Amino acid sequence: MSDFDSNPFADPEVNSPFRDPAVTQVTRQTQPALNDYNPFGDGSKPGALVGATPAVLPTSQPAVMQPTEEPPPYTAQGSGGYGTQGPSASAAAAQADLLRRQEELEKKAAELDRREREMQTQPGAVKKNNWPPLPTQCPVGPCFYQDIPVEIPVEFQKTVRMLYYMWMFHAVTLFLNLLGCLAWFCVNTARGIDFGMAILWFLLFTPCSFVCWFRPVYKAFRSDSSFNFFLFFFIFFCQFVVHVMQSIGIPGWGNCGWIASLEALNHSIGVGIILMLLAAFFTGSAVLSVVMLKKVHSLYRQTGASFEKAQQEFATGVMSNRTVQNAAATAATSAARNTFTPN
Repeated sequence: MSDFDSNPFADPEVNSPFRDPAVTQVTRQTQPALNDYNPFGDGSKPGALVGATPAVLPTSQPAVMQPTEEPPPYTAQGSGGYGTQGPSASAAAAQADLLRRQEELEKKAAELDRREREMQTQPGAVKKNNWPPLPTQCPVGPCFYQDIPVEIPVEFQKTVRMLYYMWMFHAVTLFLNLLGCLAWFCVNTARGIDFGMAILWFLLFTPCSFVCWFRPVYKAFRSDSSFNFFLFFFIFFCQFVVHVMQSIGIPGWGNCGWIASLEALNHSIGVGIILMLLAAFFTGSAVLSVVMLKKVHSLYRQTGASFEKAQQEFATGVMSNRTVQNAAATAATSAARNTFTPN
């Protein structure tokens, strides 16, 4: 039992496993090389490993990254062989378009600023009438001042322009109706009354339509006037009824409508075709009247106008009118004199 109780590592010279001849032989061969190895030296040069044969280290190659996808195609531009990418060219074109639009908007804004400054510099000056655009040699001058980009808010300018173009179409249609009735009178002398009525329609309805419904709607959008809105609705609806009657073309009323065109076909096919085209113009005017009436009514509801505001504007306008004031003052003076004057 004494052999088991003794320490087996007490005698290092006898029991140490590192004293084995096989182990000591290997450590003698590798110890100098490990002690003198320089990790920062070049292994291919002598002296890198001092006192030992340099070991052959595995050579390593530099890492090379391979592209995972092909570069985008290039489009040739110019004769020099230079090119730009397709998406970049489209982006450049879009940017150029945006710059062009921005320049146009800046020009329009500068023009509006100029007009606004002109109006502010002359607050008390009366605006010079510019419609109708008559030549300076004409003895009759313009009667109204009209400038849609300046006086009408931006959100209503398109609607006012459409109404103005519609009035122009109505005036041209009335003039062509006069020529159509003249042609009808040439092939049928019994239609002289229609030619006379066509002249009356053109001379009367062209200026009256401008004054009675276009100017009210122009003023309504310019100053948000409820009274002018109601005036426009009433007169424009009456004109729609007139357009329907003109498209029907009752003989003797001076309108080249459908009935008149069918009657003219019995005397001349060419004149009948002309009258059919004019009947189509009158029908188109009636359809456009319905469309614009609905459009203006929808905008009228958005502006907050009402019948009560129209009544207030009418009362205020009547009482502020100089002619009405003079008439009221004269009537009051006469009544006072009659009261205090003895019989």
